[in-house]
Amino acid sequence: MASIMKNANRLQRALRTDSGASFGAWQMLPGGNLSRVIARAGFDWVCVDCEHGNVAGIVPPLQLQAISNIRTLDHQMHESVAAIASCGASPLVRIPANEGWMVKRALDSGAHGIVVPLLYTADDARTLVQSAKFPPVGRRGYGSPFTVGSFAADGDLSGLEYLQNANESLLTIVQIETKEAFQNIDEIAKVEGIDVLFIGPWDLGNNLGYPITGDFAPELKAAIAKILEVAKANGKKAGIYTTGGEMARMYADQGFHMVTTPSP
Repeated sequence: MASIMKNANRLQRALRTDSGASFGAWQMLPGGNLSRVIARAGFDWVCVDCEHGNVAGIVPPLQLQAISNIRTLDHQMHESVAAIASCGASPLVRIPANEGWMVKRALDSGAHGIVVPLLYTADDARTLVQSAKFPPVGRRGYGSPFTVGSFAADGDLSGLEYLQNANESLLTIVQIETKEAFQNIDEIAKVEGIDVLFIGPWDLGNNLGYPITGDFAPELKAAIAKILEVAKANGKKAGIYTTGGEMARMYADQGFHMVTTPSP
């Protein structure tokens, strides 16, 4: 049954086979129909953005009492994840912060992986792995009935089989965008359970003192190249956010494994 989950996770399959860059898209607006349009455009993966996007998902627990309509919690995230998976692409969820309950909600929706911003240290990465993995590796709780449908819509995967295979079949992707994360990149890359170091160039440039106002500063280009080098040296994959086809192709040619392209 591990093969069912691994085969369904199109992004993981591409990363493991080293078949060249895996291209994906970013979804920042809600709607299952939009998710399907994007997923059917030929992307390996689609990231549902619950950090900066206008997608309902990951509501802080302290706000629950103030919400009169319980359906507003994270139904849009669940809807998009299921829609993307139904088209054969891998649904990812970017959560707003490195919080354990956010990791749980995203993975419980059936996401094939999570994208996590605002890391600073290797300890932050270890904490994330603890949240993303079931025991004995981590401390993720089990109970969602929605996960199996993203891997086997025909019912060939049971909840128990998901539990037994999730640790090796889901992707944990960390964004390298803070000054501290860049300074600690060697230690972060050594953390077992982290699969991809994903660069957000705009925040990274701002935090390193080289804001992007046109062409990338030479210092920022050097930082990006170092992250790619460190990822490869430690057996990790490297990803990067881009804003156009030429930029995406450039970074794919440089050896990045996971690259965004503009969504339709």
